[in-house]
Amino acid sequence: MHISEGVLSGFVLASGAIFAIAGVAFGLKKTSYEKIPEVAVLTSAFFIASLIHIPIGPASIHLVLNGIAGILLGWSVFPAILVGLSLQALFFQFGGFTTLGVNTFNMAFPAIISFLVFKTMAKYHKKNILVIAGFICGMLGIAGGTFLVAVSLLTTGEAFLPVAKILIISHLPVMIIEGVITAMVIGFLQKVSPELLPGREV
Repeated sequence: MHISEGVLSGFVLASGAIFAIAGVAFGLKKTSYEKIPEVAVLTSAFFIASLIHIPIGPASIHLVLNGIAGILLGWSVFPAILVGLSLQALFFQFGGFTTLGVNTFNMAFPAIISFLVFKTMAKYHKKNILVIAGFICGMLGIAGGTFLVAVSLLTTGEAFLPVAKILIISHLPVMIIEGVITAMVIGFLQKVSPELLPGREV
């Protein structure tokens, strides 16, 4: 879901940069020294998952893993995604540096929503609730990111409406795949390291 350079209007680029800077600043404030290794691991996972992508007009589809990253990192997901996107732009020219703020916000904000939804659902001590929450949050990460990318394009101009529609439709299977992957990871962590899951610290 990288948006390429030279596509968005100055207003959208500036707005994305402001929101991203605010999110990264708050995320860094919330990141303790002990959490840095976890942030690094999930940044690497995000970086690798996003490398294999299929171009669709000014954007692309690929695995993101922002749902699971948001669940495990909370607000620290903002700097994690910023670093991942920066490295992708630097080494592989995915997205770009002028769109870095917009791309960061489009992927990190849905991750925060996933974190909040998971934390809320985790309070209900029912069988398999965490796995179900993981599936929902995995889908939310992609659905939210796709929606924000579409809004970014449409805010720039109505000419991007066909691309926005294709982007949303093409990401429907990705939502399911990320939901399944996230559910599997949560199920595994629930058995081996439940203290890593928000709302279920031991």
